Order: sequence, then C-alpha cells, then structure tokens
Amino acid sequence: MTAAENVCYTLINVPMDSEPPSEISLKNDLKGDVKLKTEALKKVIIMILNGEKLPGLLMTIIRFVLPLQDHTIKKLLLVFWEIVPKTTPDGRLLQEMILVCDAYRKDLQHPNEFIRGSTLRFLCKLKEAELLEPLMPAIRACLEHRHSYVRRNAVLAIYTIYRNFEHLIPDAPELIHDFLVNEKDASCKRNAFMMLIHADQDRALDYLSTCIDQVQTFGDILQLVIVELIYKVCHANPSERARFIRCIYNLLQSSSPAVKYEAAGTLVTLSSAPTAIKAAAQCYIDLIIKESDNNVKLIVLDRLIELKEHPSHERVLQDLVMDILRVLSTPDLEVRKKTLQLALDLVSSRNVEELVIVLKKEVIKTNNVTEHEDTDKYRQLLVRTLHSCSVRFPDMAANVIPVLMEFLSDNNEAAAADVLEFVREAIQRFDNLRPLIVEKMLEVFHSIKSVKIYRGALWILGEYCSTKEDIQSVMTEVRRSLGEIPIVESEIKKEAGELKPEEEVTVGPAQKLVTEMGTYATQSALSSSRPAKKEEDRPPLRGFLLDGDFFVAASLATTLTKIALRYMSLVQEKKKQNSFNAEAMLLMATILHLGKSSLPKKPITDDDVDRISLCLKVLSECSPLMNDIFNKECRQSLSHMLSAKLEEEKLSQKKESEKRNVTVQPDDPISFMQLTAKNEMSSKEDQFQLSLLAAMGNTQRKEAADPLASKLNKVTQLTGFSDPVYAEAYVHVNQYDIVLDVLVVNQTSDTLQNCTLELATLGDLKLVEKPSPLTLAPHDFANIKANVKVASTENGIIFGNVVYDVSGAASDRNCVVLSDIHIDIMDYIQPASCTDAEFRQMWAEFEWENKVTVNTNIVDLNEYLQHILKSTNMKCLTPEKALSGYCGFMAANLYARSIFGEDALANVSIEKPIHLGPEAPVTGHIRIRAKSQGMALSLGDKINLSQKKTSL
Repeated sequence: MTAAENVCYTLINVPMDSEPPSEISLKNDLKGDVKLKTEALKKVIIMILNGEKLPGLLMTIIRFVLPLQDHTIKKLLLVFWEIVPKTTPDGRLLQEMILVCDAYRKDLQHPNEFIRGSTLRFLCKLKEAELLEPLMPAIRACLEHRHSYVRRNAVLAIYTIYRNFEHLIPDAPELIHDFLVNEKDASCKRNAFMMLIHADQDRALDYLSTCIDQVQTFGDILQLVIVELIYKVCHANPSERARFIRCIYNLLQSSSPAVKYEAAGTLVTLSSAPTAIKAAAQCYIDLIIKESDNNVKLIVLDRLIELKEHPSHERVLQDLVMDILRVLSTPDLEVRKKTLQLALDLVSSRNVEELVIVLKKEVIKTNNVTEHEDTDKYRQLLVRTLHSCSVRFPDMAANVIPVLMEFLSDNNEAAAADVLEFVREAIQRFDNLRPLIVEKMLEVFHSIKSVKIYRGALWILGEYCSTKEDIQSVMTEVRRSLGEIPIVESEIKKEAGELKPEEEVTVGPAQKLVTEMGTYATQSALSSSRPAKKEEDRPPLRGFLLDGDFFVAASLATTLTKIALRYMSLVQEKKKQNSFNAEAMLLMATILHLGKSSLPKKPITDDDVDRISLCLKVLSECSPLMNDIFNKECRQSLSHMLSAKLEEEKLSQKKESEKRNVTVQPDDPISFMQLTAKNEMSSKEDQFQLSLLAAMGNTQRKEAADPLASKLNKVTQLTGFSDPVYAEAYVHVNQYDIVLDVLVVNQTSDTLQNCTLELATLGDLKLVEKPSPLTLAPHDFANIKANVKVASTENGIIFGNVVYDVSGAASDRNCVVLSDIHIDIMDYIQPASCTDAEFRQMWAEFEWENKVTVNTNIVDLNEYLQHILKSTNMKCLTPEKALSGYCGFMAANLYARSIFGEDALANVSIEKPIHLGPEAPVTGHIRIRAKSQGMALSLGDKINLSQKKTSL
C-alpha cells in the first residue's frame, strides 16, 4: 500500500516557507519545557507526514514526552502514534511499542473522561492486533464508565476492533446488545445500534422488536439509524415489510425534519399503496413549508417531482394539489417556479377550479406588494400558469380573463406582455369569450402605459370588434387617446396659448425684483413647470407619438383600416360610411403631418410613412381584395401560428408521457414476490448506498455503449515514453470539482526519493491540496490523486511538473515538465429551454459577444446545425417546423445553462453558397452571448475546435 493510498484521518496545515529542523535540535527541544516539547512534537509530525522516517526520535519521545499529563501533548501524541511507522522493515512490531502500549493502558484507566475518550477514538485507527490485544480488558471496562463520552467511544472502538480483528473480541455483538438494553444515553444507543446493524443484524432486529412501540420517544440520531436498518432489512427480505411498515408510519410524525425526510423516502420504496404515497407526500409538503432553508425546500420538491414521475403515484398526488400550493408562501422565486410547474403537471378537471381560485388570489396579492424585487417575475409566472390552465381547461378562461386584463395597465411590461399573449390566444380560440374580452379591453385601453402593450391591444381591438357599437367604441377610445386633432395645430396653439397667461402673471412682479446690490433681476417668461404640466395632461397615444414612436402609428393605421372596412360592410347608409371612413383617414393624415413636422423628438421613419400611406390608399379605393387581406388573412395567420404552437406542445407532452410510461413487452416474464429468491430481490439499488456515493462524488454514471466514450477517452498522457518518469492522468469530473488520478511510473533502475507532483492552474480553477511526496522503487509505479475546485464555466488549464531526487546522487533535484491538461467546459453545460421573450431579453442584456465564423467541411445546413448542437450541448429553441424544408439559408437560436446557473445564448446564421456547386461547404457565422467573458470565449473555442466533421 503506497503512502498516497493510506486513509487520512487528520488534516494538518503545513507552512510552506518554514525550514525543516535537524534531528539533533528536535531531540534537544523534546527534552525542554512543555512549550518547547509541544512545538517540537508538531514539527516531528509535519516531517513524518512529508516522508521523513526519524527513527532516532522514538525513544526520546517515549522517555521525555509520553509520561507528561498535559492535554495538548496527549492530543499531539495521539496524532504522532497514528502516523509513525510501528513495524520493522520485515513487518515485526517495534520493541519500543510495548512501552507505548502500557502508557495507553494507563490512559484508558485515567480519571479524566476526555483523555479516556480521545484514547478510545485513537484506538479505532490502529491496525496492529499485537498492540490492541493487551488493551482489550481496559476497553471493555470503559463500557461501564459514568460518562457518556467514554461509553460511546468505547462502543466505536469495540466495533472497529471487531470488524478488523474479530478474534480479539469474538463476543462483541452479544456484549453490545446487553449494553444497548441497559443504556439510557441517546448517542451511546445510536453507536451501539449502528454497530449491531453492521455486525449482527439479527440482534439489532431483536432489540428493535422489543422497543418498536417506543421508537417515537427515541432521539433523532437513533431514529435515523432505525430507518436505515428497516430499509436494509426490507430491501433484502421483503417479507419483513409488514412487520416494520407501521414503525416507519410512526416516524413520519417525528419532531426531527431529517428523520421525517428519510422515513418518507423509505416508505415510498417499501410500499406503493396509495395511503403510503399520500402519507409520504404529505410529509414532504410539511417539510417544505416548515423548513426555512431554500436549498432544503428545493431538494424536497425534487423528491415530490420524482414521485409524480411514477404513473400510479400521479393520481394520489393530484388530490394534494391544494396542499402543494401552500408552498407558494415561500418568497424564493426558484421554489415558487418549481411548485407552480408541479401543480400544473398534476392539475385535472377535478381540481382545476380550486387551483385557479388560489392563483387568482396570488395574482391580486402581487398587485399590492412592490418592495420585493422578484414580485414582477412571480407575477409573470402566475400569468403563464393561468394561461396554461385556460388553454387546457377552456371553461376556466371566463373566470381568469377579467382578473388578468387589469394587468395590461401594469408598469411591468413583461407581465403585461404575457397577459396580452394569453388574451390574444383566448380571443382566437374561444368565440364565446370575444364580447367579454373586447369589453374589458376597451375598459383598460386608456390606462395602458407601455407602447408595446398598446400596439398589441390595438391589433386585438381592430381584429375582433365585429359589431357596430364596438367599432364606434374603438374609434371613440382612439380619439380620446389621441387628443385634439389636427395634432400639429393643437400642439402649436397649446404652446402659444400657455405663453400668454404666463406673461401676464410674470411681467407685473418682474419690475419689483431687485437684488441686494440694488440692480434689477430679469426673469424668463417661460416657466419651468409648464412642460411637466403638459406631460401630465397629454393623452397616452399622443405622448407616444410626440416621443417619436411612430411604429404604434403604423399599427393604429392598420386597426383603423380594418374597422373602417368592417363598418362599411355592417352599415348600409352611405353617409355614415363616408363619415366614418373620412374620420379614419383624417386621423392617419394628421399623424403623417405630425411625423413630418419638427414637434416629435424623432421624425417618422420611411417604413411607417409607407404603411400609413398604404392604409390611406386602401380606404380611398375599398377594393374587395384588400378587404379580404385585412379582415381575413391576418386572422388566418394567427390561427396557423397558434395551431402550430399547440401541435408542438402536444408533441412534447407525448414524448414526456412515452418516457414515463413503462412499456411491458408481451413475452416479458412476470415476477411473483412469493416465488422470488432472496438474492434476486436485492437487484434494486440501495438508496442509502447511492446517496453516500453521490455525496462522495462517485455517482456511477451509465457508460455509453460506444467504446470510444469509455474511461480511456479521458486519459491524458502527461510525459513521453522515454522520460525517466512516465505520467498519465485520468480526469474525473464531478459536479463542482475535478479529481486528477495521476499514474506515475519510475522507468529508471534508481530509487526516486521525494517524488512530488507539482501542479498549477489557469482560469477559474483552484488546487485544493498539495499532493504528498512519494518514494518510488526501481520500475515501481504509484497513483497520486489531486483535487481541483471549479468555480465557473470557463476553459481551465492544469499544468505542472514532476520533481524527484535520485537516491545516492549528489546532483540537484530532477524535473520532468508535464503536458497541459485542458478542462472541457462541456462537462458543465447542459441543454435548457426558455421562451422567445426571455431569449430576446437576455440577448439584449448580456454584454459579452463572441462572433465565430463558420469554417467547416459539412455541406448540409441541417447536418451542420445538428453537429453544433451535439458538440456544444446546447438546445435548439427554433421549432423543427421552422427549420424544415430547404431554402439555401438557415437561422436558429440555441440556449444552454451551466450547472453554476450561467446562461449561454447562440444565434446560428448559415447559408449554402449554391453558385459554388452542390459540394460547397456551409458558410456563415455563429454569435455567442453570455454574461461572463469566460463563458462566451470558451464556447467560441469549443465551436472552433469541433466545427469540422472528422471522418471515422
């Protein structure tokens, strides 16, 4: 066993700049006073950890340090005896260790409980049976000590000795069982019970059977171990389930959150009965509500989501939707997001009404709260959830729409945009709701503050006002929102009209204004308060136009054209037709006039002029073709878009349900529990073992079937085959850290001493600890492990060298430089999805952009896109329908998120240069945007490296 593989119990910080002391000076210090001895002992420990042997100091320590009663010295001695070599080169125990053994026998009988307890902890680490044998009677006696600290460490010592050297204490299980029956302290009982679980499970079960009714009264640390035992027993022997399931039910009522969590998880694995699932889910919900830590809430929510994934459990959880919604009282946005998604997945026709009532209340609550920064985002989430409910259950739409339409006048544009999108879909899908929506839209129209929402509202009113009264109401609202017309004349009059009274007011007192020096002061007739007053009185649409936003004017022109054409088909009276038509044309003309004047902050664009002019021409000619285009084909386009969106959603839901449904083939064997052998029953994975492996970062990922994707793919050669030291590293990526397992081979015929792996990092990587030095025999090899922490998604480089001394040589240290290890960011990037609006918002916000020119040998556009998706782990947000077909160019949006929560966006714009022939490669560019520079550059590098398709 090499030094690098020894189990480490104690971590000691070593100052790097200190000079190693000589053996003679250490000997002198060890004979000095207590303070000198303490410092010297610390230096000895550090030197032994660094590979020094120091055999000459052993007797000095036994003579001058071991007899001392100082607690610090005793604690340091425990570390010293743990790491010091205790055997001769041929494997025999050193003679001096007999003296040490005697000293520890005395410590085990010491009146101070701290010394007894810490000595017992130290004995757990000893691996020499000859040292332990004389101490056994003293260890047994410690089980009856008055102090619980000594008793619980005595149990641990007996357990480790029994596990490693059973012959030293063959009756350990019986001894501990008797101890457990009479013990009162919770920590001692927990250690004793844990030992019985691993050493003699039958005795543990016997004890549990005797006190199964008192389990609720035990301490939480003992309850946790009981849950683990029940899980393991029922896992190995399912016939025991009936015996212990009542105990697990009782533990769901425990006062400890940890016990409740473990008991609920165990109950779900032991029973799939609806009552058990309901009890476990109820327990999870209580935990989420009562626990204050958001991380705990998210973990437990994940367990609920896992429960939902099981088809038979979903029905049970549907009855608990209202309980799940209690979690919305948590202020954390991520928790609320997951809760709403879970509730939406579980909603059915039985509980949708109650869900909508709760969500409506939550929406109204957010209207009154402004201080929290996530309120707007939460409101958006609620709006989207209500939107999804209304689409799935059309009967609910009538209840939801009036509440949501109040938010069109909201200051938060994002929430208002979501409401508008929902209203647009509802008015198209549900004919019976159109009058209600139009009525509510006309009510809130005047109070809309955002120009983007205003444009959408205008479009909806223009498209769906079908009665004469509604059309006239729209015209009235537009006139009210535009103010007095013609706009240019009224604005000029307003300027002139407001000057006169100001002049009259200020001229009189202006003569009386005299400064302290006796000179007259002048005052401007234009008051500074006038523009503010004008801003207040200005109607919304006029305000948008004077700010130079004429895109809303183009939208208004289209709406006016639609309602004028519809009005002409509804009203037969020629005079009324002409009057309405003329009014619409007048509004458009006055807007054009305003756009060309110098009054707005920005002049009207040519596109908007063309659009308004076209609408004027359509109204003056009134051709049937234009009537069809404006009043039928616009709505058809929306209908096509919504049906495509619905198809896409149905397809994704179908894929999800196919994933979840466990299909059973006709010839699959049926397993009967009563007929199954015990060893076959344990085929299910052990949850406790899996969680332990996950905590240690050793999650067993399913290896790909492709042999190229095996572990060998991650091995990096660090030195050449002809170097004196050959090294190669296997890079194992856990979630937030990287473990480098470096194989070092001595290819020379000399012994290499102090062979050290020196590493340094570049990028957002940090070396956790310095690997300890080794001694390599001729042609020997060893494995060195090094941990590197990762803080963000960025290309990192690990570089370094191997330094060593040749045994017996007088030369300086030798050094072999290692090749660089490049850390692949793909291990940290996962595909994710977001809405188009979120993508656009992030695209505008993110400041780092990296533009990569396409340079590839792939000739097909779709094949290139798939290749990029595969090599960058990103998800294509552009729907499949939009990418299908062939037109010589392609544009697609890609999105991914790192495990650190960083977003990465990409826009692929590629074309096939047809004029260069069918075999011409794809050209174009990819723009990457991210919040951090490292992410944008790293993704760009990854795309550059993997653009060309390698021929296998």
